[in-house]
Amino acid sequence: MKQLETDIAVVAAGTAGLAAAIAAVERGAKVIAFEKASTTGGTGNMAMGPFAVESRMQRVRQIGLTREEAFKIFMEFTHGKADARLISTYINKSADTIDWLEGMGVKFADIQSHNTGFNYTWHIVMTSTGGWGVGSAANMMKILTEKAQEKGVQLYLQTPVKKILKEGGRVTGVAAEDRNGEEIRVKAKAVIIATGGIGDSPQLIKKYTGYELGKDLFSTRVPGLAGDGIRMAWEAGAAPTDIIMHLNYGLPDVADYIEAAVTLQQPNLMVNLQGERFINEDFLSTSPFGGNIITRQKDKCAFMILDENIKKGYEETGLDYLGPAITSIKFEHFDEQIKQAIDHGYKNIFVADSLEELAAKTGIKKDALLRTIDEYNHACETGRDEVFYKDARHLRPIKQPRFYAAKLFSSAYGSLGGIKINYKTEVINKEQEAIPGLYAAGADANTIYSDTYLFYLPGNTFGFAVNSGRMAGENAADYVNSI
Repeated sequence: MKQLETDIAVVAAGTAGLAAAIAAVERGAKVIAFEKASTTGGTGNMAMGPFAVESRMQRVRQIGLTREEAFKIFMEFTHGKADARLISTYINKSADTIDWLEGMGVKFADIQSHNTGFNYTWHIVMTSTGGWGVGSAANMMKILTEKAQEKGVQLYLQTPVKKILKEGGRVTGVAAEDRNGEEIRVKAKAVIIATGGIGDSPQLIKKYTGYELGKDLFSTRVPGLAGDGIRMAWEAGAAPTDIIMHLNYGLPDVADYIEAAVTLQQPNLMVNLQGERFINEDFLSTSPFGGNIITRQKDKCAFMILDENIKKGYEETGLDYLGPAITSIKFEHFDEQIKQAIDHGYKNIFVADSLEELAAKTGIKKDALLRTIDEYNHACETGRDEVFYKDARHLRPIKQPRFYAAKLFSSAYGSLGGIKINYKTEVINKEQEAIPGLYAAGADANTIYSDTYLFYLPGNTFGFAVNSGRMAGENAADYVNSI
């Protein structure tokens, strides 16, 4: 058995873990970070950028959102269910964290919002080649890894932590296992958990959220996110929190048909298996809400329908919604990709020459579907949706063959929550007392949304990871220096 000694052991080297490790060494602590995978960065390698309010970039761009306004948005959105002090601490630190990242060489390409009318809080990381897009934050993960090692963080890859060690109620270290299966016993004054949630565990997702991966939930799965840190924290006496999925929605497994998929998620008629319309389709542009809405339907699925006239309209004028994550879609390959999907046996895209045939192919109740389409077409003709009050611009009748449908499901970027922390990121027990020496950050401890991701303030999950990681590193270092 190997034996190591340090001030702080960081469990996982993703976004929160790297931020925690760097922040701790900057305050004079000795840090060892243990990463289960063979590379660092975790989910951060797929991200675009963090949330911040009142950053230098926002001031230059004259983006006027204040920390006070952001805090009020949080509290109203969560109905007071989230920890107000934790949210306030996070928001107030966010602008300084952008400066902190820039000081280490991270560059930001732009500030974005998810949708029209939402806030510009999403600080998009620039890639090493000067661009940006989905996954551009991988460059930030690379920089943080290099800076951590430069500053003296000892990094052990392929070395999962198995247990948190305690004596007399106080954390004393961790037990880990190296790539050869040999146990490593680590003596430490503080431990920071940052293992990223349960997003790669079908069993835990079903147990704690009710979803079944591959059946009614199609998530982004990062290998290794199996709830290790949550389990160890609970074993060490941490109070549990609800675990939710960071929901969105869409067509599963559509990498080869992305233009068709985006087209089939525009705000046209949506029905469930009963053939009933159930929402103002414009509402679905807020993707976490879309995930919630679809979850309520039979078999946790829904169908977006358009006809040949709608398709031709997109050919002439372009799509209604794209969003900053998908800026390059042009309506050029829809027919080609639809044919490919059908030819390859893809099960969630349907094409029919009649509505009756569409009902038969999708399994939607025929009579109800025909009735719903009649009602919807009447709303389109009058320009007035008397049921859900949809914007008249997006009221387009379903009349002209061919007819197209997409079977949509909830999806998720991962899980949120599990470990209860206070505003100092200290892990607390069921008596609301801090467990001495134990801290948690990132997705494992992210309970700042109540039950739904706060889409109105983009960049929050990634932003909470880097900020809470930094907070945990600083607070753990201060704790170490005080004992």
